Amino acid sequence: MIFKRLIWLVALVGLGYSDEATVEPDVAEPDVAEDKSHTDISEPEAPATIPQEPPKIIQGCPNWMAGIPGSPGHNGFPGKPGRDGRDGAKGENGETGLLGPKGDEGQSGQAGVDGEQGLPGLPGSKGEKGDSGYYYRSAFSMGLTTRNPVPNIPIKFSKTFYNDQKHYNEETGKFTCPYAGVYFFSYHITVYTKDVKVGLYKNNKVIIFTYDQFQNNNVDQAGGSVATHLDEGDEVWLQVYGDNTFNGIYADNNNDSVFTGFLLYPDLH
Repeated sequence: MIFKRLIWLVALVGLGYSDEATVEPDVAEPDVAEDKSHTDISEPEAPATIPQEPPKIIQGCPNWMAGIPGSPGHNGFPGKPGRDGRDGAKGENGETGLLGPKGDEGQSGQAGVDGEQGLPGLPGSKGEKGDSGYYYRSAFSMGLTTRNPVPNIPIKFSKTFYNDQKHYNEETGKFTCPYAGVYFFSYHITVYTKDVKVGLYKNNKVIIFTYDQFQNNNVDQAGGSVATHLDEGDEVWLQVYGDNTFNGIYADNNNDSVFTGFLLYPDLH
């Protein structure tokens, strides 16, 4: 409030000063006649006055003195960001940096397309001798060493003529098929003291029967043969069919009873 009053006071003083400066004083020129008549009394001369410059008038406010400068205003609000400048020219390539540490191994990519077949290579060196080409081999030929075998169980032929592959088991009297295929079996038996009735069995089923009637004081012969298909693991054997009246199978140093079997050809798939 005091500041406002001070401004008004300064404004009024300036207005009065401006009026006095603009009005010229009414000074009469001295009369020569009077000077002559009044020679005794002379009016003192006024002292010389220094001319003063008229006060500067502020544009828009004539006859007013300039006021006291005001205090600086507060900072205005920041303006909006300007637009992005244009991209500068491309700089020169910098120096090559140091080699960084090795990264983790990435996942395997998908297999590419097969390329064209290349030219045949040079022949290799000769290899070692391989196994025999007769891989599928199976055969046996066994003879009887006892007389009158027990009926209704496999006859155990224990005299070996050939059994290199051991596919015939002397302990059980059975042949076990090692490879699926076609096999040939035969038996030749000596008949003495009793009639003989034997059967060739495959997995508890009879394939063929042979019957021979004993003649008093005569040694007789009987036999049979067959070709049949076996699967791997099938079993084949010879046994007396019936009771003890049909087990006249005989063997000694001069007479043999033989059971034989072998693979004709395997199943190749």
